[in-house]
Amino acid sequence: MLSPAEQIAGALWRIYRRPEKPTAWQNGGNLPWNDPEFARRMLREHLDESHGAASRRSAERARQIDWLRRRLDLAPGSRVLDLTCGPGLYAIALAQHGCSVTGVDFSPASIAYARDRAAAAGVGDRCTFFESDVRTFTPEAGTYDAALFIYGQLAVFPRSDAIALLDLMATALRPGGRTCVELLDPERIDKRASTWWFTDDTGLWGDAPFLHLGERTWDDAAAMALERFYVIHLPTGRCDEVLLCDQSYAAAEMVALLAQAGFADTAVYPAWDGVALEDAAEWIVYVAHKEVTARKQA
Repeated sequence: MLSPAEQIAGALWRIYRRPEKPTAWQNGGNLPWNDPEFARRMLREHLDESHGAASRRSAERARQIDWLRRRLDLAPGSRVLDLTCGPGLYAIALAQHGCSVTGVDFSPASIAYARDRAAAAGVGDRCTFFESDVRTFTPEAGTYDAALFIYGQLAVFPRSDAIALLDLMATALRPGGRTCVELLDPERIDKRASTWWFTDDTGLWGDAPFLHLGERTWDDAAAMALERFYVIHLPTGRCDEVLLCDQSYAAAEMVALLAQAGFADTAVYPAWDGVALEDAAEWIVYVAHKEVTARKQA
């Protein structure tokens, strides 16, 4: 068995010999959300009120919830589907306003927290959480009043999967039901190549001393950002490699994709329609309703 020092040396050579450009969607092209240890650390970031990198701070979420209730015409008894719900922070808040919410996420730590928190908040009877990849989840068709796909999570799937997920939302909604999709504003995305490194002994990437190396590239033809992370765990020498792909969508393209899925009258809200969020300017929110007469465009 190699010693930690020998494994670290091997990891550095592996990084040195890495392909200049990563292959998009390699090994899924996403963070390891469903790895139990990563999920546990990510949950800690979700609940950290000192930053909004994983989930927005509670005061900002409250303002978003008010906006969503108005724009999606949510009332007590409304059924809501929250895709990639994380630890259920939006789902539970909506349930506290009387909605019945189904949350789907494949992070075991987040789903366990969401179930416990909903019960503790007294809304366990109005919250149902599924630990599942949203791409394989089958919702009850035609029964939801609203469907959410927020904080840019639709963009971490290949375009073909994103289109299928828009179809899934349309299938889940009743005629006239509304969807809300939040994506980065492509005009605001930083398209410069960049590299960085840091060391730490706690955080998202580990809870023992580690070296984190990262690099970011932009594929203009695909309109996609690719971030490649190497994490060398110093006590053991293990090296983790993670590729995160982030697909960008022009506003006109997203409106067209929503129409293709059977949505109509898409309203486009740059900068979160003026909601007071620290990062509001970086985002576009799309709200559309399912056509009363189902129609799929060619």
